[in-house]
Amino acid sequence: MKPTLSHIILISFFPIIFLACREDELVVPAEYEIIPEKADVNAAPRGMYVLNEGNMGSNKCTLDYLDYTFGLYIRNLYAERNPNVIKELGDVGNDIQIYGSKLYAVINCSHKIEVMDARSCKRITQIDIPNCRYIRFYRGNAYVSSYVAPVQIDPNAPQGAVYRIDTASMQITGKVTVGYQPEEMAIAGSYLYVANSGGYRAPDYDNTVSVIELERFKQVRKTAVGINLSRIRADKYGKLWVSSRGDYKTVPSNLYVMEKKKGYNEMVVTDTLNIPCSNLAFHGDSLYIISTQWDEYTQTNTVSYAIIDIRTKKQISKNFITDETQEDIKIPYGLQVHPVTGDIFVTDAKNYVSSGTLYCYDKKGRRKWSVRTGDIPAHMTFLNR
Repeated sequence: MKPTLSHIILISFFPIIFLACREDELVVPAEYEIIPEKADVNAAPRGMYVLNEGNMGSNKCTLDYLDYTFGLYIRNLYAERNPNVIKELGDVGNDIQIYGSKLYAVINCSHKIEVMDARSCKRITQIDIPNCRYIRFYRGNAYVSSYVAPVQIDPNAPQGAVYRIDTASMQITGKVTVGYQPEEMAIAGSYLYVANSGGYRAPDYDNTVSVIELERFKQVRKTAVGINLSRIRADKYGKLWVSSRGDYKTVPSNLYVMEKKKGYNEMVVTDTLNIPCSNLAFHGDSLYIISTQWDEYTQTNTVSYAIIDIRTKKQISKNFITDETQEDIKIPYGLQVHPVTGDIFVTDAKNYVSSGTLYCYDKKGRRKWSVRTGDIPAHMTFLNR
């Protein structure tokens, strides 16, 4: 089903209604743009949310939505759906996930989790957590990594923590201390694995993955992996893929594999792949990787795109973009893969202070379309039926 003229006209009038809801600030209305995707009211997933980080201190975190049912891209949806929320989403969107019927946005420098209805995008509540980073879910609970300390470089910054939230009551029910400045988390079995960065303590970075037993909600061990850890994801075979940023000087970004070896009852590092990694996404037996590796000596980025076969742990492609259009992307930042079609989504942060771009490639790496986003498009999650 394609959007009719009446749909577009109706949509264009929505923002006018909301402009009068706040007297103390200007609300930027949502923008609706038709994209070259066939509209399908039965599409599964029905859409994809895009969380735009916004430059730190600018209070410009925004939420976009790719609507497959009408073939539309909607910019700044949160402001339209929540006209009475002061300062809108807040400062620096760091993660977005859906669990059950709720949409959770982690707003780092505003020290909160914004909880919304996943379909309407209307605000349900706010959960205050200091310097929060990422969110994951397990058996009715949400787990949020937190730097705990103020948002500033500090060689004496304390260890971070993981907070547990009951997703029914929306109350914090526990807290576990982990390593320094924890980033992403992954769940494998009944354990939560936390990538500790130590980013506030540079050059004295952390190099560990904290292991939390979820039933007792207790840290049971730390495993040394690599300095300045960032991403950690569990694949369908039970392995963990862990990325490090390095020190931006002599130690490069790297990708590690953790798994249980025969005779071991815990995850250990089995492979160091010597592949730089800034972001990653699974699809089938493939792991898609983008890397924007900054070098402080040369003051330049080295950009790369790759695919790894997660069964063999071998790199099978040095560039998943096959039509040579990667030169249009200035700073590849976010990465996601459509679970059904295999379409690859790459976001471009450009100069970090102006609108970014969402690029869509087909499963063979050929560009299908692109669309303007908010500032620093970074995190994506699909809305299922």
